[in-house]
Amino acid sequence: MKIYLDNAATTQVAPEVLEAMKPYFQDEYGNPSSLHDKGIKMRKLINEIKKDIASMLSCKPGELVFTSCGTEATNFALKGLAFSGSAKAEIITSKIEHHATLHTTSFLEKLGYTVHYLDVDEEGFIDINQLKSLISDDTLVVSLILANNEIGTIQKIEEIAKICKEASVYLHLDAVQALTHMSIDLSSLGADLVSFSGHKFHAPKGIGLLYVKEGTHLENLFHGGKQEYGKRSGTENVPYIVGFHKALKLGLSKMDAYRQRLNEYASLVLQMLDQANIDYILNGPSLGQNRLPGNLNISFSNIDGSDLLFYLNKEGVYVSTGSACDSTSTIPSHVLRAISVPEQYIHGSIRISIGTYNTKEEVIEATKRLINVLKQLY
Repeated sequence: MKIYLDNAATTQVAPEVLEAMKPYFQDEYGNPSSLHDKGIKMRKLINEIKKDIASMLSCKPGELVFTSCGTEATNFALKGLAFSGSAKAEIITSKIEHHATLHTTSFLEKLGYTVHYLDVDEEGFIDINQLKSLISDDTLVVSLILANNEIGTIQKIEEIAKICKEASVYLHLDAVQALTHMSIDLSSLGADLVSFSGHKFHAPKGIGLLYVKEGTHLENLFHGGKQEYGKRSGTENVPYIVGFHKALKLGLSKMDAYRQRLNEYASLVLQMLDQANIDYILNGPSLGQNRLPGNLNISFSNIDGSDLLFYLNKEGVYVSTGSACDSTSTIPSHVLRAISVPEQYIHGSIRISIGTYNTKEEVIEATKRLINVLKQLY
């Protein structure tokens, strides 16, 4: 039995999502910008989908811009602000961001922007006092990951948003891991820009979304036609927009039960490791409301994570050593460095991310195999 426990990297397309998408590859293939019935039908469809997504996320349809992925959404948010003509030249982010953010801010640094990288505590929560001390009249944007992709930390956004609002500073949130895993109400979240990605919740790879609060001016990154209210040129990817919409509806409809079940399964993994007297530490917050459900970033003492990954793969258990976007690196994750994981443990870290289609039996069997591999390596 092969057991996939790398759902934070990507998820399989839900059968219902695939079925919803199929007609738009061959039968309903019109270009939404065409002024004939076949095109107008697709334009109306996209408009209806945006209205429904806006209703689910508590925002306005005109505040939603479809992108190709979460990385593009984050690039659009940060570069769009940076290139918008503002005289403000400072950006604040954290040391545990996804590389979509960190590599974008690094690029902007080369253009002359000053970037401040907030420290985090051992659970991955940003230093609020440091944020207060750094934010100023010259701060353009604060960009933070809402729910960390590696250690599951869900930031305490309410206070962060209040600080940004009082300073008249834009707040961008990377919510790629968060959508359908926690409640998101854009009307009360306090963010001006929020990035999402479909393949994290059973939509296909290749479709993302950027929330742009009304009144937030971004310079376009793509130039061409007038698609997406003139904000992002390029013919809309109708089948994938349909898939994103269907996956979002499915995910939100069962979110409460999903969260409870995944937290139970995650707790079971830790119980089994304890019963087997395995020496490990859980990176990030304790299981519960401050951590993504089903996310387990675990470090084992005096073990090489790459070796552990290799032997688990041979046993048919698929996990990761951290972010899938940095899977070729043998250097310990920047996130684990930032939360000061002890040297004895930091090289022996894996991320288990349980998902919608994992059963209790799979989780138990995968943990048994993990324990057996660990005992062999020790």
